Amino acid sequence: MTPLIVFAVLGSALLHAIWNSLAHAVPDRLVCISLIGLVDAVGGAVMIAFAGLPPAGAWPFIIASAVLHVAYALLLAASYELGEFSQMYPLARGTSPWVVALVSVFLLDHPLPPAELLGVLAVSGGLLGLVLVGGLPGRKQLPALGVATLTGLMIAGYTVVDGLGVNQAPLLAYSGWMFLLEGLPMPLIALARRRGGALASFRACAVPGVVGGVVALAAYTIVLWAQTSGALAPVAALRETSIVFGALIGSLFLGERLGHRRAVAAAVVLAGVLLISL
Repeated sequence: MTPLIVFAVLGSALLHAIWNSLAHAVPDRLVCISLIGLVDAVGGAVMIAFAGLPPAGAWPFIIASAVLHVAYALLLAASYELGEFSQMYPLARGTSPWVVALVSVFLLDHPLPPAELLGVLAVSGGLLGLVLVGGLPGRKQLPALGVATLTGLMIAGYTVVDGLGVNQAPLLAYSGWMFLLEGLPMPLIALARRRGGALASFRACAVPGVVGGVVALAAYTIVLWAQTSGALAPVAALRETSIVFGALIGSLFLGERLGHRRAVAAAVVLAGVLLISL
């Protein structure tokens, strides 16, 4: 991983934390995430206008990625409804690097250098440590933790699919069709679920939804570009540092207490970032 890729993925992680904080701050998370999807679809259509159709070999990856992204968005909204942001977000993001690293090494035959492997483990361990800052979860938290873990598996799934698929087509063609196909179903799902109250919810979430969509579009386009390097597991681990930025945003702007244990866990994540970028 070159310094440019490391810097770009860290920037993407910051953008990701910003749009998630926007999505969490609204009363109707499903509607907000559906608006983010709608903006992604519009952005994808613009990309398609310039890039056109991708090669035939890229379509299975694009379709699989779109399906996984829709499942991820629905699970993310559900996890935010069931549990606290400070626990759900790190659990979802901390699950992905472990799974991507295992898939990269054992299924894709992409061995990791020792320093990068240690960095992936440190990032994952630090993120999961953030989940356990408040102690072991109780039985009432298990449904929320289960949904957050499933969210992490969806993240790992589309990370691997996109890491392979983005090399099958020009970046704008691949990302444009993926954004279009994954963004369009979300507003339809929200309309079906909210029915009579949909218009009021969409109006209330318009600003954070649109801003979050623009930020999300930029964040994941950067990740797709970084994945063209082939470094799937390190990129996956680096982008999960978004939870560190999320903790800082919560402390500085949302009035959440950082605490020394959470700070230590964040330091472990940053140590992992340094190992990956060496």
